[in-house]
Amino acid sequence: MPLNTAIVGSSTRTLSHEVDARWLMAYAAGLSDLNPAYMDTETNTVIAHPVFPVCVEWPVILSTREIAAQSSLKPEEGARGVHAAHDLHIHAPIEAGDTLETTATMIGARAIKPGAVYTMRLDTVNAASGKIVSQTYQTGIYRGVEVMGEAAEEEPLPPLPAMTDPAGGSSFEIYVPGEAAHTYTECARIWNPIHTDRAVALAAGLPDIILHGTATLALAVTRIVNEYAGGDPRRVTRLGGRFAAMVLMPSTITLQAHQSENVISYQVLTEDGQTAISQGFVVMGDAS
Repeated sequence: MPLNTAIVGSSTRTLSHEVDARWLMAYAAGLSDLNPAYMDTETNTVIAHPVFPVCVEWPVILSTREIAAQSSLKPEEGARGVHAAHDLHIHAPIEAGDTLETTATMIGARAIKPGAVYTMRLDTVNAASGKIVSQTYQTGIYRGVEVMGEAAEEEPLPPLPAMTDPAGGSSFEIYVPGEAAHTYTECARIWNPIHTDRAVALAAGLPDIILHGTATLALAVTRIVNEYAGGDPRRVTRLGGRFAAMVLMPSTITLQAHQSENVISYQVLTEDGQTAISQGFVVMGDAS
């Protein structure tokens, strides 16, 4: 069945999460990132890794498939959805003890050659203050799915920051161990069997289980925070990129990054030289 563009403007129910130090530390540890900002419960208020919002967004993203299903999309077609692009705006650091409320709104849908492309906005609010802590604009594709209705857009995507060619900057190798996808699944609490169940991955036409796109993103951001932000994750105000090639495990990926003023442009290459993340960016504020 086609994806009906009438879903544009629809929102999911709000889902609430209590974020404790254990979850924040597990997420960072799953990336082998032992930055004291994420770990030191004795001297610091534990804060979230900049990519952590994906953890509270995941259950809400699954709810958007329910919206699509109500408009005609079958569950097996919904399972063909792939994460294509990510643009996360960080308004305030997430801290241990926060209760977060997240809602997704479908803001665009249209047909492209590979299938149906959709965009959503994910809003995460601190329940105590009522203030937004993060906002993500996410683009996905339902592969091989047709579209019903005219292309629809309720809200344009924010313009991307000015980027430079990362190939002209510095290169950093990042080792991805064989157990990385299983570890990330449990620490992030993001369950998608193509990342941990070989039979499911092969049945989906993949060569093997693959690393989550957000895990690849988080590994890159960890290295960028350490190399360009003096290890201070609070400086990150926006991050994102486009997902392309799959990352298999074990393997060594390469981060290429170049800084121009407050923007670090980057790309991530797989072990065989394919681009896993393109048009990557991290925007940083001033040091505190």
